[in-house]
Amino acid sequence: NMHLQEKTTGSEKTYQGKVFYVTRDTAELEDGKLVQRDVVHHSGGVCVVPLTDKGTVLMVQQFRYPMQQVTLEVPAGKIEPGEDPAECGRRELSEEAGRTCERYTYLGKLFPTPAYDTEVIHMYLAEKLSRPTAQNLDEGEFLDVTELPLEEAVQMVMEDQIPDAKTQIALLKTYFLLQQRKNS
Repeated sequence: NMHLQEKTTGSEKTYQGKVFYVTRDTAELEDGKLVQRDVVHHSGGVCVVPLTDKGTVLMVQQFRYPMQQVTLEVPAGKIEPGEDPAECGRRELSEEAGRTCERYTYLGKLFPTPAYDTEVIHMYLAEKLSRPTAQNLDEGEFLDVTELPLEEAVQMVMEDQIPDAKTQIALLKTYFLLQQRKNS
């Protein structure tokens, strides 16, 4: 079934950065026309919703350079080449929020910008959290941990106060999952 397929006929790396690289590809459409596609290649990421026993979520505030603002996000990070996404999530939970967890649930994956970026973000819910230990941030990483009720975080998503895509989706999926658990 070739319908809606685009066949790559050429690819040239145009940029190599620390976090991603870019290729300029030539693709053949189903009608035979050739088009140019610029693609950002990224190893992917994870995000984790750390949910405490009292129903609050641990979130991080950090400056996001491209947006030139401080954002409120769930802990997250880049998957290292060959790293298991689930393990990456546990590592980020420990590094950014200083916690481990006993209950760890996969919330699914998301494509943040599928029009030009290969990044896939895997989402997890972390429950039965350990007592806090020290943060262990990456070189050049500065962030503050804050804690707020899940309901309040969801309300902030609905009121456009949390623009980060992975955080919106992971919080809403967590909220919905807890409703499902309650009703089953």
